[in-house]
Amino acid sequence: MFDTMTMTKIVGALCGAFLVFLLGKWAAESIYFGAKGGYEVEAAYQIDTGAVEGAAPAAEGPAFADLFAAADPAKGEKLFNGCKACHKLDGTNGTGPHLNGVVGREIGKSEGFSYSAAVAGHGGAWTPEALNDWIAAPKTYIAGTKMGYAGMKKPEDRANLIAYLASKP
Repeated sequence: MFDTMTMTKIVGALCGAFLVFLLGKWAAESIYFGAKGGYEVEAAYQIDTGAVEGAAPAAEGPAFADLFAAADPAKGEKLFNGCKACHKLDGTNGTGPHLNGVVGREIGKSEGFSYSAAVAGHGGAWTPEALNDWIAAPKTYIAGTKMGYAGMKKPEDRANLIAYLASKP
């Protein structure tokens, strides 16, 4: 049934089909890409954004002081629910330090809580602006912190949360 001549015909047919496909690929590439073998771009497309080259970047939004002045502590209380896994407002420390009176407190100073060396050695006080930067990206604000929170992106939410924390002496 399968002798040498039959196997030769099968192998020849496969090789012939392969050559036809290669010839078709070569012809299609010549037509599609042109003789040079690549795309030819005659002019670059430009999108007019209205921005002037060398101009100062546009402001990102309202200043934090304005957001904080208009902040709603009731909305901040709802946002604090995401913080309750680690922080408490009853004066006791949990996984994180308690946040009673955090606004105005020295950074890295909470009785009975063991801070990372980076936070303990940072210095300064938790002003609303410092808390805003901290809550936005803790690991960026103080590199080496043990806090695993990625950050709160919306400035309005941060202002509301800080207003709520400021209301908790």
